[in-house]
Amino acid sequence: MDTAVTDPYADLHQSYGRCLRDKEFIGRFYDVFLASNPEVPAMFAHTDFSKQRLALRRGITMAIFHAGGSRVVDRGINEMAAVHASGGRCPVPAALYKDWVASLLKVVEEADPEADEALMARWREALGVVVGTFQGRDAAQATPESPAQAGARGLFSRVMQGLRPVSR
Repeated sequence: MDTAVTDPYADLHQSYGRCLRDKEFIGRFYDVFLASNPEVPAMFAHTDFSKQRLALRRGITMAIFHAGGSRVVDRGINEMAAVHASGGRCPVPAALYKDWVASLLKVVEEADPEADEALMARWREALGVVVGTFQGRDAAQATPESPAQAGARGLFSRVMQGLRPVSR
């Protein structure tokens, strides 16, 4: 089976696999990310890094699949976006996504012996898709409801209440 046809980012999955051969890859990412911006360490002050490393490992895989258009990871991407949204459990300020991407790219370039300019451009492209998704969902959640939307929601609620059986 030709994976290039079924997975537009098969090259990134292969690159990521090469990166993960280095047992220190995920830890190295956090070293670089934590040093990338003075705001970052405080965000991880109460983090269980053993769990966080596993979450990142899974998250990068999902990000690559998401960038390729796979619907299989929608639930996971939605959960991550909600966690990192401004109102989420672990909010990430939009400005820090560039530091996250730059840190990951730096570590990929260090760990993947086949990393070249073209591959790194593909990584930037794929990570841009997932960051755009996170930021877009966060912005959509932060956008106040218009009076028309509120009215439609209220109308829908009243219609649905009219369809409920009356308890006597």
